Formats: sequence, structure tokens, C-alpha cells
Amino acid sequence: EEPAPLDEGAAAAEAPVAVAEGLRLHLSSSNRNGYKGVHKDASGRFYAQHRVDGSLVSIGHFGTAVEAAVVYARAVGEYQPPPPPTVAADAE
Repeated sequence: EEPAPLDEGAAAAEAPVAVAEGLRLHLSSSNRNGYKGVHKDASGRFYAQHRVDGSLVSIGHFGTAVEAAVVYARAVGEYQPPPPPTVAADAE
């Protein structure tokens, strides 16, 4: 029996979730793509930007809205690393 073909769409959908771990992404109900600071340009790529001292600062262009949202979260200082693994203390 042959293995089932790989669903590339499912694999691609899971990839951004792994990238976003440890970050609090800024969701936005008023933004068409769903993320604060993320916009879509005329070519279909996504770009991230944020304000620093009242000036708009471009962060970069990305292939997906999630990638742009991850970089936006890092840029505005919302990185929250995963907690360190707990180590059971050996009773001696």
C-alpha cells in the first residue's frame, strides 16, 4: 500500500504557527488582514510598519501576513520567550 500524498497546503499552514511561538501577535478587527501594523501592497506582498516617536518606520516586506505580524511583534517589543523547561530536583 502506497503512503498518502503529502498535503503541502497543510504543511504550509502549520509553518507560521511554529514561527509565531513565544510571540503575542497584535490582532486587529479593523485591519483587513487581521494584524495591527501589517498591510498588503499592490504586488500582493505584506509589509509591516510601526510608529516610533510619531514617525512611521518600515520594518520590511514579507510573503505572508503572519510573517509580517511576527516581525511587527518583535519590533514593538512583545517577544515573550517560552518558559524554560522545568527540571525535577533530585532528592538526595
